[in-house]
Amino acid sequence: MTDFEGLKALVTGGASGIGRATAELLAERGAQVAVLDLDPSSVEKPLLGFRADVTDDASVRTAVESAVEALGGLDVLVNNAGIGAQGTVEDNDDDEWHRVYDVNVLGMVRATRAALPHLRRSEHAAIVNTCSIAATAGLPQRALYSATKGAVYSLTLAMAADHVREGVRVNCVNPGTVDTPWIGRLLGKAADPVAERAALEARQPTGRLVSAPEVALAIAYLASPLSGATTGTSLAVDGGTQGLRLRPVGQ
Repeated sequence: MTDFEGLKALVTGGASGIGRATAELLAERGAQVAVLDLDPSSVEKPLLGFRADVTDDASVRTAVESAVEALGGLDVLVNNAGIGAQGTVEDNDDDEWHRVYDVNVLGMVRATRAALPHLRRSEHAAIVNTCSIAATAGLPQRALYSATKGAVYSLTLAMAADHVREGVRVNCVNPGTVDTPWIGRLLGKAADPVAERAALEARQPTGRLVSAPEVALAIAYLASPLSGATTGTSLAVDGGTQGLRLRPVGQ
């Protein structure tokens, strides 16, 4: 497909995982793509890499301006940068709550603020936020992470309402457990990594983890000009976790 031919896209957290898969897919489908990341050293052509810390407004504004100048405009923003957190509501102190919110929620705010003046000049402006199934389903040991993704879900709806008449569409994807470097590190810390991976896989009705390219395809769908009537929507890519209630095997 070449539905992104001539369009300019910016992906935060685009040096690895879902962000990298998304940046590469958009480029394959014709977009010129810039990646913002804390460490863009692994980003290779045709992608453009820019260093940015989404917790620092000046850093984000500088990187967005540099990226837009290099691209020659901006049509698509993918707000993907984020970090994980484990534990119940008791297990993380105030500093950790502030840190994760600063990245997962305010990071999207900062990137969007910097990008909106450029997106308003596009005929096909779209923002896609990486949310999570944790925003809509209660998952154990994910209180802080879930709270931030619930905020992202609500923020997506509010942004969609605020900017629809400016020609800017806003949607989000809600991935399930995705086979990313973060999950790899999580499994590495588990007492029994094999059993922990099996438990994560079993939580999804498909019986496996979601892949980063599968999430990238959903992001591309929402960002594409072919989805011009879609805004204020969340798209689950979760192996059926949100909607399916299967009987235990053998029953």
